[in-house]
Amino acid sequence: MVFSGLLFLFRFLPIFLICYFVAPKRMRNLILFLGSLVFYAWGEPVYVVLMLFSTVSDYVHGLLIERFRHKSGAAKALLVSSIIINLGMLGFFKYADFLITNINALTGADIKSLNLALPIGISFYTFQTMSYSIDVYRGQVKAQKNLLDFGVFVSMFPQLIAGPIVKYKDVAEQLKERKASLEDMAAGARRFTIGLGKKVLLANNIGQLFTTVSGMGDAELTTGMAWLGVLAYAFQIYFDFSGYSDMAIGLGRIMGFHFPENFNYPYISTSITEFWRRWHMTLSSWFREYVYIPLGGNRKGLARQLLNILVVWSLTGIWHGAGWNFLLWGMWFAVFLILEKVFLGKILTKIPKVFGWLYAMVVVLFGWCFFSLEQTDRIVLFLKAMLGFGEAGLVNENTLYTFSNYWVLFMILCVAALPVGKKAVEWLKEKAETVVKAHKGGNIVLQIGLDVVEKLFLVVILILSIANIVDASYNPFLYFRF
Repeated sequence: MVFSGLLFLFRFLPIFLICYFVAPKRMRNLILFLGSLVFYAWGEPVYVVLMLFSTVSDYVHGLLIERFRHKSGAAKALLVSSIIINLGMLGFFKYADFLITNINALTGADIKSLNLALPIGISFYTFQTMSYSIDVYRGQVKAQKNLLDFGVFVSMFPQLIAGPIVKYKDVAEQLKERKASLEDMAAGARRFTIGLGKKVLLANNIGQLFTTVSGMGDAELTTGMAWLGVLAYAFQIYFDFSGYSDMAIGLGRIMGFHFPENFNYPYISTSITEFWRRWHMTLSSWFREYVYIPLGGNRKGLARQLLNILVVWSLTGIWHGAGWNFLLWGMWFAVFLILEKVFLGKILTKIPKVFGWLYAMVVVLFGWCFFSLEQTDRIVLFLKAMLGFGEAGLVNENTLYTFSNYWVLFMILCVAALPVGKKAVEWLKEKAETVVKAHKGGNIVLQIGLDVVEKLFLVVILILSIANIVDASYNPFLYFRF
Protein backbone atom coordinates (compact mmCIF):
# COMPACT_ATOMS: atom_id res chain seq x y z
CA MET A 1 0.00 0.00 0.00
CA VAL A 2 1.23 3.51 -0.82
CA PHE A 3 1.03 5.83 2.12
CA SER A 4 0.90 9.41 0.84
CA GLY A 5 -0.44 10.89 4.04
CA LEU A 6 -0.02 14.60 3.34
CA LEU A 7 -3.67 15.40 2.66
CA PHE A 8 -4.73 13.25 5.61
CA LEU A 9 -2.08 14.95 7.76
CA PHE A 10 -3.62 18.36 7.11
CA ARG A 11 -7.06 17.07 8.02
CA PHE A 12 -5.74 15.26 11.07
CA LEU A 13 -3.35 17.86 12.52
CA PRO A 14 -5.79 20.65 13.50
CA ILE A 15 -8.09 18.24 15.32
CA PHE A 16 -5.18 16.50 17.03
CA LEU A 17 -3.44 19.71 18.15
CA ILE A 18 -6.67 21.18 19.52
CA CYS A 19 -7.31 18.01 21.53
CA TYR A 20 -3.67 17.89 22.64
CA PHE A 21 -3.43 21.45 23.96
CA VAL A 22 -6.95 21.61 25.40
CA ALA A 23 -6.36 18.43 27.41
CA PRO A 24 -4.78 18.64 30.89
CA LYS A 25 -1.03 18.04 30.85
CA ARG A 26 -1.40 14.67 32.54
CA MET A 27 -3.61 13.53 29.63
CA ARG A 28 -1.38 14.71 26.79
CA ASN A 29 0.61 11.50 26.49
CA LEU A 30 -2.65 9.58 26.15
CA ILE A 31 -3.86 11.98 23.44
CA LEU A 32 -0.52 11.68 21.64
CA PHE A 33 -0.55 7.89 21.85
CA LEU A 34 -4.13 7.53 20.60
CA GLY A 35 -3.56 10.16 17.90
CA SER A 36 -0.44 8.32 16.74
CA LEU A 37 -2.38 5.05 16.48
CA VAL A 38 -5.07 6.77 14.40
CA PHE A 39 -2.44 8.32 12.14
CA TYR A 40 -0.62 5.00 11.67
CA ALA A 41 -3.86 3.05 11.22
CA TRP A 42 -4.90 5.34 8.38
CA GLY A 43 -1.95 4.05 6.37
CA GLU A 44 -1.62 0.52 7.78
CA PRO A 45 -4.70 -0.53 9.83
CA VAL A 46 -3.63 -4.18 10.12
CA TYR A 47 -0.07 -3.49 11.18
CA VAL A 48 -1.05 -1.38 14.18
CA VAL A 49 -1.18 -4.72 15.99
CA LEU A 50 2.42 -5.40 14.98
CA MET A 51 3.58 -2.06 16.33
CA LEU A 52 1.67 -2.60 19.58
CA PHE A 53 3.25 -6.05 19.92
CA SER A 54 6.70 -4.52 19.43
CA THR A 55 5.86 -1.91 22.07
CA VAL A 56 4.70 -4.40 24.69
CA SER A 57 7.55 -6.82 23.92
CA ASP A 58 10.31 -4.28 24.42
CA TYR A 59 8.55 -2.72 27.43
CA VAL A 60 8.51 -6.11 29.17
CA HIS A 61 12.05 -6.92 28.06
CA GLY A 62 13.27 -3.59 29.44
CA LEU A 63 11.73 -4.26 32.84
CA LEU A 64 13.14 -7.79 33.00
CA ILE A 65 16.61 -6.76 31.83
CA GLU A 66 16.76 -4.14 34.56
CA ARG A 67 15.45 -6.55 37.17
CA PHE A 68 18.03 -9.23 36.35
CA ARG A 69 20.94 -6.93 35.50
CA HIS A 70 22.92 -8.28 38.49
CA LYS A 71 22.64 -11.73 36.87
CA SER A 72 24.65 -11.05 33.73
CA GLY A 73 23.68 -14.32 32.04
CA ALA A 74 19.95 -13.72 32.46
CA ALA A 75 20.18 -10.06 31.39
CA LYS A 76 22.17 -10.98 28.30
CA ALA A 77 19.69 -13.72 27.39
CA LEU A 78 16.82 -11.24 27.69
CA LEU A 79 18.68 -8.73 25.54
CA VAL A 80 19.30 -11.38 22.89
CA SER A 81 15.61 -12.30 23.05
CA SER A 82 14.62 -8.66 22.45
CA ILE A 83 17.01 -8.32 19.52
CA ILE A 84 15.86 -11.60 17.94
CA ILE A 85 12.20 -10.58 18.16
CA ASN A 86 12.86 -7.16 16.65
CA LEU A 87 15.12 -8.41 13.88
CA GLY A 88 12.82 -11.36 13.31
CA MET A 89 9.86 -9.09 12.66
CA LEU A 90 11.91 -6.81 10.44
CA GLY A 91 13.44 -9.74 8.56
CA PHE A 92 10.15 -11.57 8.05
CA PHE A 93 8.16 -8.65 6.70
CA LYS A 94 10.96 -6.93 4.80
CA TYR A 95 13.11 -9.75 3.44
CA ALA A 96 11.04 -12.97 3.32
CA ASP A 97 9.84 -12.54 -0.27
CA PHE A 98 13.31 -11.42 -1.36
CA LEU A 99 14.84 -14.59 0.08
CA ILE A 100 12.15 -16.79 -1.48
CA THR A 101 12.72 -15.21 -4.91
CA ASN A 102 16.47 -15.78 -4.71
CA ILE A 103 16.12 -19.35 -3.42
CA ASN A 104 13.80 -20.12 -6.32
CA ALA A 105 16.26 -18.56 -8.79
CA LEU A 106 19.25 -20.47 -7.39
CA THR A 107 17.68 -23.88 -6.82
CA GLY A 108 14.83 -24.00 -9.32
CA ALA A 109 12.36 -24.44 -6.46
CA ASP A 110 8.82 -23.15 -6.73
CA ILE A 111 8.23 -21.68 -3.29
CA LYS A 112 5.28 -19.33 -3.36
CA SER A 113 5.91 -15.73 -2.39
CA LEU A 114 4.13 -14.50 0.71
CA ASN A 115 3.34 -11.14 -0.96
CA LEU A 116 3.65 -9.34 2.35
CA ALA A 117 3.02 -5.60 2.45
CA LEU A 118 5.88 -3.82 4.18
CA PRO A 119 4.63 -2.21 7.40
CA ILE A 120 5.43 1.47 7.06
CA GLY A 121 8.08 2.68 9.45
CA ILE A 122 9.07 -0.79 10.66
CA SER A 123 12.75 -0.18 9.91
CA PHE A 124 12.65 2.93 12.07
CA TYR A 125 10.65 1.84 15.09
CA THR A 126 12.40 -1.53 15.41
CA PHE A 127 15.74 0.28 15.58
CA GLN A 128 14.34 2.66 18.18
CA THR A 129 13.03 -0.11 20.41
CA MET A 130 16.21 -2.16 20.02
CA SER A 131 18.31 0.82 21.11
CA TYR A 132 16.10 1.09 24.22
CA SER A 133 16.70 -2.53 25.24
CA ILE A 134 20.43 -2.22 24.61
CA ASP A 135 20.70 1.01 26.61
CA VAL A 136 18.79 -0.53 29.54
CA TYR A 137 21.16 -3.51 29.43
CA ARG A 138 24.15 -1.16 29.41
CA GLY A 139 22.72 0.75 32.37
CA GLN A 140 22.63 3.98 30.36
CA VAL A 141 18.90 4.46 30.97
CA LYS A 142 16.42 3.15 33.50
CA ALA A 143 13.63 0.92 32.30
CA GLN A 144 10.41 2.81 31.66
CA LYS A 145 7.80 1.72 34.20
CA ASN A 146 4.88 3.48 32.52
CA LEU A 147 3.59 1.52 29.53
CA LEU A 148 1.77 4.55 28.13
CA ASP A 149 4.93 6.68 28.15
CA PHE A 150 6.85 3.90 26.44
CA GLY A 151 4.06 3.53 23.89
CA VAL A 152 4.36 7.24 23.10
CA PHE A 153 8.11 6.80 22.50
CA VAL A 154 7.54 3.97 20.02
CA SER A 155 4.46 5.28 18.20
CA MET A 156 4.99 9.06 18.19
CA PHE A 157 3.53 9.90 14.78
CA PRO A 158 5.70 12.89 13.73
CA GLN A 159 8.84 10.76 13.38
CA LEU A 160 7.44 7.22 13.48
CA ILE A 161 7.33 6.56 9.76
CA ALA A 162 10.57 7.98 8.36
CA GLY A 163 12.68 9.30 11.18
CA PRO A 164 14.73 10.86 12.49
CA ILE A 165 15.60 7.76 14.51
CA VAL A 166 15.06 8.87 18.10
CA LYS A 167 16.82 6.97 20.88
CA TYR A 168 14.95 6.58 24.15
CA LYS A 169 17.67 8.39 26.08
CA ASP A 170 17.15 11.43 23.82
CA VAL A 171 13.55 11.90 24.97
CA ALA A 172 13.27 10.01 28.28
CA GLU A 173 12.84 13.15 30.38
CA GLN A 174 10.58 14.80 27.80
CA LEU A 175 8.21 11.84 27.93
CA LYS A 176 7.62 12.56 31.62
CA GLU A 177 7.45 16.33 31.46
CA ARG A 178 7.87 18.89 28.70
CA LYS A 179 6.97 22.50 28.13
CA ALA A 180 5.97 23.95 24.79
CA SER A 181 6.57 27.69 25.01
CA LEU A 182 5.21 30.13 22.45
CA GLU A 183 8.76 30.45 21.15
CA ASP A 184 8.99 26.66 20.71
CA MET A 185 5.64 26.54 18.97
CA ALA A 186 6.60 29.36 16.60
CA ALA A 187 9.96 27.73 15.82
CA GLY A 188 8.25 24.38 15.31
CA ALA A 189 5.65 25.82 12.95
CA ARG A 190 8.38 27.55 10.96
CA ARG A 191 10.42 24.35 10.73
CA PHE A 192 7.35 22.34 9.71
CA THR A 193 6.46 24.81 6.97
CA ILE A 194 9.99 24.82 5.55
CA GLY A 195 9.99 21.01 5.51
CA LEU A 196 6.61 20.93 3.79
CA GLY A 197 7.87 23.31 1.12
CA LYS A 198 10.96 21.18 0.58
CA LYS A 199 8.84 18.12 0.00
CA VAL A 200 5.93 19.51 -2.01
CA LEU A 201 7.45 22.39 -3.97
CA LEU A 202 10.97 21.08 -4.56
CA ALA A 203 11.15 17.29 -4.24
CA ASN A 204 7.88 16.56 -6.03
CA ASN A 205 8.62 18.86 -8.95
CA ILE A 206 12.15 17.66 -9.64
CA GLY A 207 10.97 14.09 -9.04
CA GLN A 208 8.87 14.35 -12.20
CA LEU A 209 12.06 14.71 -14.22
CA PHE A 210 13.63 11.63 -12.64
CA THR A 211 10.46 9.62 -13.29
CA THR A 212 10.66 10.57 -16.98
CA VAL A 213 14.37 9.90 -17.36
CA SER A 214 14.39 6.63 -15.41
CA GLY A 215 11.89 5.16 -17.88
CA MET A 216 13.95 5.95 -21.00
CA GLY A 217 15.41 3.22 -23.18
CA ASP A 218 18.83 2.85 -24.82
CA ALA A 219 17.93 4.96 -27.83
CA GLU A 220 16.72 7.91 -25.71
CA LEU A 221 19.09 7.99 -22.74
CA THR A 222 21.95 10.28 -23.70
CA THR A 223 24.89 10.98 -21.40
CA GLY A 224 23.48 14.43 -20.65
CA MET A 225 20.02 13.05 -19.92
CA ALA A 226 21.40 10.36 -17.60
CA TRP A 227 23.27 12.97 -15.57
CA LEU A 228 20.20 15.21 -15.46
CA GLY A 229 18.17 12.25 -14.20
CA VAL A 230 20.64 11.29 -11.47
CA LEU A 231 21.00 14.93 -10.40
CA ALA A 232 17.20 15.15 -10.26
CA TYR A 233 17.05 12.08 -8.01
CA ALA A 234 19.84 13.45 -5.78
CA PHE A 235 17.81 16.60 -5.17
CA GLN A 236 14.52 14.71 -4.93
CA ILE A 237 15.65 12.30 -2.23
CA TYR A 238 17.41 15.05 -0.27
CA PHE A 239 14.49 17.48 -0.22
CA ASP A 240 11.98 14.66 0.24
CA PHE A 241 13.72 13.06 3.21
CA SER A 242 15.15 16.18 4.84
CA GLY A 243 11.74 17.80 4.30
CA TYR A 244 10.06 14.99 6.23
CA SER A 245 12.69 15.25 8.97
CA ASP A 246 12.07 19.00 9.22
CA MET A 247 8.32 18.39 9.48
CA ALA A 248 8.84 15.77 12.18
CA ILE A 249 11.26 17.95 14.16
CA GLY A 250 8.90 20.91 13.79
CA LEU A 251 5.82 19.01 14.97
CA GLY A 252 7.79 17.61 17.87
CA ARG A 253 8.96 21.10 18.83
CA ILE A 254 5.36 22.37 18.82
CA MET A 255 4.56 19.72 21.43
CA GLY A 256 7.71 20.35 23.46
CA PHE A 257 9.92 17.54 22.12
CA HIS A 258 13.42 18.19 20.87
CA PHE A 259 14.29 15.55 18.29
CA PRO A 260 17.87 15.18 17.00
CA GLU A 261 18.85 16.76 13.70
CA ASN A 262 19.01 14.44 10.71
CA PHE A 263 20.66 16.51 7.95
CA ASN A 264 23.34 19.17 7.84
CA TYR A 265 23.77 20.29 4.21
CA PRO A 266 25.34 17.02 2.98
CA TYR A 267 25.92 18.29 -0.55
CA ILE A 268 28.68 20.63 0.60
CA SER A 269 30.80 17.66 1.74
CA THR A 270 34.38 17.34 0.53
CA SER A 271 34.71 13.62 1.30
CA ILE A 272 32.47 10.59 1.66
CA THR A 273 33.33 10.43 5.35
CA GLU A 274 32.01 13.97 5.76
CA PHE A 275 28.95 13.21 3.63
CA TRP A 276 27.86 10.47 6.02
CA ARG A 277 28.36 12.78 8.97
CA ARG A 278 25.84 15.10 7.35
CA TRP A 279 23.31 12.73 5.71
CA HIS A 280 20.74 10.78 7.75
CA MET A 281 22.81 11.52 10.84
CA THR A 282 20.57 9.57 13.23
CA LEU A 283 21.01 6.36 11.21
CA SER A 284 24.78 6.83 11.02
CA SER A 285 24.83 7.49 14.76
CA TRP A 286 22.73 4.37 15.41
CA PHE A 287 25.03 2.08 13.45
CA ARG A 288 28.13 3.64 14.99
CA GLU A 289 26.85 3.26 18.56
CA TYR A 290 25.16 -0.14 18.33
CA VAL A 291 27.16 -1.97 15.64
CA TYR A 292 30.50 -0.35 14.76
CA ILE A 293 31.74 0.34 18.30
CA PRO A 294 30.57 -3.03 19.74
CA LEU A 295 32.43 -4.75 16.86
CA GLY A 296 35.59 -3.02 18.05
CA GLY A 297 35.43 0.24 16.11
CA ASN A 298 38.97 1.49 15.50
CA ARG A 299 40.37 0.02 18.71
CA LYS A 300 41.67 -3.30 17.34
CA GLY A 301 43.95 -2.27 14.52
CA LEU A 302 43.46 -1.04 10.98
CA ALA A 303 42.53 -4.38 9.44
CA ARG A 304 39.75 -4.95 11.98
CA GLN A 305 38.55 -1.37 11.56
CA LEU A 306 38.25 -1.81 7.79
CA LEU A 307 36.35 -5.07 8.28
CA ASN A 308 34.00 -3.30 10.70
CA ILE A 309 33.34 -0.58 8.11
CA LEU A 310 32.54 -3.26 5.53
CA VAL A 311 30.12 -5.02 7.90
CA VAL A 312 28.39 -1.79 8.95
CA TRP A 313 27.88 -0.62 5.39
CA SER A 314 26.65 -3.99 4.20
CA LEU A 315 24.04 -3.81 6.96
CA THR A 316 23.27 -0.17 6.12
CA GLY A 317 22.57 -1.13 2.53
CA ILE A 318 20.38 -4.08 3.50
CA TRP A 319 18.52 -1.93 6.04
CA HIS A 320 17.34 0.32 3.22
CA GLY A 321 15.66 -2.41 1.24
CA ALA A 322 15.34 -6.02 0.14
CA GLY A 323 17.26 -5.81 -3.11
CA TRP A 324 20.75 -6.50 -4.38
CA ASN A 325 21.00 -2.89 -5.52
CA PHE A 326 20.82 -1.72 -1.90
CA LEU A 327 23.61 -4.08 -0.86
CA LEU A 328 25.64 -2.85 -3.84
CA TRP A 329 24.94 0.74 -2.78
CA GLY A 330 26.18 0.03 0.75
CA MET A 331 29.31 -1.72 -0.55
CA TRP A 332 29.96 1.18 -2.95
CA PHE A 333 30.23 3.62 -0.05
CA ALA A 334 32.14 1.11 2.07
CA VAL A 335 34.88 0.97 -0.58
CA PHE A 336 35.38 4.74 -0.60
CA LEU A 337 35.19 5.02 3.19
CA ILE A 338 37.90 2.36 3.42
CA LEU A 339 40.02 4.13 0.79
CA GLU A 340 39.68 7.39 2.71
CA LYS A 341 40.63 5.65 5.92
CA VAL A 342 43.73 4.03 4.35
CA PHE A 343 45.19 6.86 2.25
CA LEU A 344 42.66 8.96 0.32
CA GLY A 345 41.59 10.98 3.35
CA LYS A 346 45.10 12.38 3.79
CA ILE A 347 45.24 13.38 0.13
CA LEU A 348 41.87 15.14 0.36
CA THR A 349 43.11 17.33 3.22
CA LYS A 350 46.03 18.57 1.08
CA ILE A 351 44.24 19.43 -2.16
CA PRO A 352 41.91 22.43 -2.79
CA LYS A 353 38.48 21.78 -1.29
CA VAL A 354 36.75 22.22 -4.63
CA PHE A 355 38.44 19.05 -5.91
CA GLY A 356 37.41 17.16 -2.78
CA TRP A 357 33.86 18.39 -3.28
CA LEU A 358 33.83 17.28 -6.96
CA TYR A 359 35.15 13.85 -5.97
CA ALA A 360 32.56 13.44 -3.22
CA MET A 361 29.64 14.53 -5.40
CA VAL A 362 30.62 12.21 -8.28
CA VAL A 363 30.82 9.26 -5.88
CA VAL A 364 27.47 10.21 -4.29
CA LEU A 365 25.74 10.61 -7.66
CA PHE A 366 26.92 7.22 -8.88
CA GLY A 367 25.72 5.87 -5.53
CA TRP A 368 22.24 7.31 -6.12
CA CYS A 369 22.20 5.48 -9.45
CA PHE A 370 22.54 2.16 -7.58
CA PHE A 371 20.04 3.25 -4.94
CA SER A 372 17.25 4.52 -7.20
CA LEU A 373 17.22 1.80 -9.86
CA GLU A 374 16.34 -1.63 -8.49
CA GLN A 375 16.75 -3.63 -11.72
CA THR A 376 20.29 -4.58 -12.71
CA ASP A 377 19.75 -3.93 -16.42
CA ARG A 378 18.55 -0.38 -15.66
CA ILE A 379 21.60 0.28 -13.46
CA VAL A 380 23.93 -0.94 -16.23
CA LEU A 381 22.08 1.18 -18.79
CA PHE A 382 22.46 4.31 -16.67
CA LEU A 383 26.10 3.66 -15.81
CA LYS A 384 26.97 3.20 -19.49
CA ALA A 385 25.16 6.40 -20.41
CA MET A 386 26.73 8.39 -17.55
CA LEU A 387 30.19 7.22 -18.61
CA GLY A 388 29.56 8.16 -22.25
CA PHE A 389 29.10 4.65 -23.64
CA GLY A 390 25.35 4.76 -24.25
CA GLU A 391 23.74 4.16 -27.64
CA ALA A 392 22.06 7.59 -27.69
CA GLY A 393 25.30 9.58 -27.61
CA LEU A 394 26.21 12.55 -25.44
CA VAL A 395 23.31 14.96 -26.05
CA ASN A 396 20.39 15.40 -28.42
CA GLU A 397 17.56 17.86 -28.96
CA ASN A 398 15.49 16.27 -26.20
CA THR A 399 18.37 16.69 -23.74
CA LEU A 400 18.70 20.39 -24.55
CA TYR A 401 14.92 20.88 -24.43
CA THR A 402 14.69 19.16 -21.05
CA PHE A 403 17.55 21.24 -19.66
CA SER A 404 15.92 24.46 -20.91
CA ASN A 405 12.73 23.50 -19.03
CA TYR A 406 14.44 22.61 -15.77
CA TRP A 407 17.53 24.81 -15.44
CA VAL A 408 15.74 27.43 -13.33
CA LEU A 409 14.47 24.75 -10.93
CA PHE A 410 17.97 23.26 -10.78
CA MET A 411 19.36 26.66 -9.79
CA ILE A 412 16.75 27.01 -7.04
CA LEU A 413 17.55 23.50 -5.81
CA CYS A 414 21.29 24.23 -5.72
CA VAL A 415 20.75 27.37 -3.63
CA ALA A 416 18.28 25.60 -1.31
CA ALA A 417 20.69 22.68 -0.78
CA LEU A 418 23.45 25.05 0.35
CA PRO A 419 23.63 27.03 3.60
CA VAL A 420 23.66 30.28 1.58
CA GLY A 421 20.03 31.18 2.25
CA LYS A 422 20.24 30.43 5.96
CA LYS A 423 23.41 32.47 6.35
CA ALA A 424 21.90 35.38 4.41
CA VAL A 425 18.85 35.46 6.69
CA GLU A 426 21.03 35.24 9.80
CA TRP A 427 23.23 38.08 8.46
CA LEU A 428 20.20 40.30 7.79
CA LYS A 429 18.79 39.66 11.27
CA GLU A 430 22.17 40.36 12.88
CA LYS A 431 22.52 43.61 10.94
CA ALA A 432 18.97 44.64 11.87
CA GLU A 433 19.65 43.99 15.57
CA THR A 434 22.91 45.97 15.34
CA VAL A 435 21.11 48.94 13.76
CA VAL A 436 18.33 48.81 16.35
CA LYS A 437 20.81 48.75 19.24
CA ALA A 438 22.90 51.53 17.73
CA HIS A 439 19.88 53.81 17.41
CA LYS A 440 18.41 52.77 20.74
CA GLY A 441 15.32 51.32 19.17
CA GLY A 442 14.84 54.14 16.70
CA ASN A 443 15.05 51.80 13.71
CA ILE A 444 12.98 49.02 15.18
CA VAL A 445 10.83 49.35 12.04
CA LEU A 446 13.66 47.61 10.17
CA GLN A 447 13.54 44.59 12.46
CA ILE A 448 9.75 44.45 12.29
CA GLY A 449 9.96 44.68 8.52
CA LEU A 450 12.31 41.68 8.36
CA ASP A 451 9.98 39.68 10.64
CA VAL A 452 7.00 40.55 8.43
CA VAL A 453 8.90 39.51 5.27
CA GLU A 454 9.85 36.19 6.92
CA LYS A 455 6.24 35.52 7.98
CA LEU A 456 4.92 36.36 4.52
CA PHE A 457 7.51 34.05 2.96
CA LEU A 458 6.36 31.18 5.21
CA VAL A 459 2.68 31.92 4.49
CA VAL A 460 3.35 31.83 0.74
CA ILE A 461 5.17 28.49 1.10
CA LEU A 462 2.28 27.08 3.15
CA ILE A 463 -0.40 28.24 0.69
CA LEU A 464 1.49 26.98 -2.36
CA SER A 465 2.22 23.65 -0.65
CA ILE A 466 -1.41 23.09 0.35
CA ALA A 467 -2.56 24.03 -3.16
CA ASN A 468 -0.16 21.46 -4.63
CA ILE A 469 -1.24 18.79 -2.15
CA VAL A 470 -4.92 19.30 -2.93
CA ASP A 471 -4.24 19.31 -6.67
CA ALA A 472 -2.03 16.21 -6.67
CA SER A 473 -3.40 12.73 -6.06
CA TYR A 474 -0.03 11.18 -5.18
CA ASN A 475 2.37 12.60 -2.58
CA PRO A 476 4.45 9.70 -1.27
CA PHE A 477 7.59 10.19 0.79
CA LEU A 478 10.46 8.17 -0.69
CA TYR A 479 11.66 6.86 2.67
CA PHE A 480 8.25 5.41 3.53
CA ARG A 481 9.24 2.32 1.53
CA PHE A 482 12.23 1.67 3.80
